[in-house]
Amino acid sequence: MSGGLYSTDKRDFDKTLDLTKIKPYGDTMNDGKVQISFTLPVPDGDKAVEAAKLLAKKMGLEEPNVAHHHSLDKGFTFFVVYGSLNQTIDYTAIKVQSVDIHSMSMEETNEYIRQNIKRKVVVIGASTGTDAHTVGIDAIMNMKGFAGHYGLERYEMIEAYNLGSQVPNEEFIRKAIELKADVILVSQTVTQKNIHIQNLTNLVELLEAEGIRDKIILICGGPRITHELAKELGYDAGFGPGKYADDVATFAVSEIVSRGIV
Repeated sequence: MSGGLYSTDKRDFDKTLDLTKIKPYGDTMNDGKVQISFTLPVPDGDKAVEAAKLLAKKMGLEEPNVAHHHSLDKGFTFFVVYGSLNQTIDYTAIKVQSVDIHSMSMEETNEYIRQNIKRKVVVIGASTGTDAHTVGIDAIMNMKGFAGHYGLERYEMIEAYNLGSQVPNEEFIRKAIELKADVILVSQTVTQKNIHIQNLTNLVELLEAEGIRDKIILICGGPRITHELAKELGYDAGFGPGKYADDVATFAVSEIVSRGIV
């Protein structure tokens, strides 16, 4: 469709909308309609529905409507609530930190390493601390990769070591020193009570204590990891959902060359 509110041409889109005052919409542009879901520790019933409405109003929703509710267990009820939101944001004022790279293919990365590093790059990865989830690190490291993106084990010019899950930071660092790792990849999935922040911070502190932090490329990833957060914690980069081995590999080998630690 060309022209109008739904134009795929960014120039037409920007001219149509005031991007300094945008808000959600459901049926009509700028109607502010949103849907939220949550659980309350109360038994299902009319009083529970009223409690959900009152809570939604305190969240800033106008005319909230409990579209769905059901008992999860004795004393617990799940709700789906619709309502309207009046608040807007200035989209033009948003600044986001992200990894600014043009990702290379596996073949391009291999050739880049041959020409610029002239040896295999050693990458070690794990889900550290008490985190038992390996889906993220496996997607980046394992040969089969994920969603059509091959993992680092398939790269001819990369020696990839996947240590799995629940790897203590101290053991992880010892292995990195033993293998003379160029790149350390840390995956964090469990985030309750910000345990991932504590674990990621501890790893940086241990690397600094060993005097090797500046000698390696340190990357973290996970569902709640952003590049901005990673940089704040002392990492070189952070990769969240929607990123693959080629993104990680491109950043890592480019950083090795730019920092002159070949």
